[in-house]
Amino acid sequence: MLLATELERVFILKDKGQEIRLSDPEPNWSPEAVLNYYAPTYPILTTAKISPPKIEDDTEQYRFESVLGTKG
Repeated sequence: MLLATELERVFILKDKGQEIRLSDPEPNWSPEAVLNYYAPTYPILTTAKISPPKIEDDTEQYRFESVLGTKG
């Protein structure tokens, strides 16, 4: 018999070379809403894009990737 389970969503932010795992504040929210929720705490998220989810370690992982360029 097959058993369906809902995967926990995890949001990953890379800031200053460090990976930060953010919990899902509300499972019914879209990934964009979660990005907006965390943006006041992590200002780098104001210009971030969301990568498609990957299933890893029984979690659905979204990555918030900064799109800031470098000068020079």
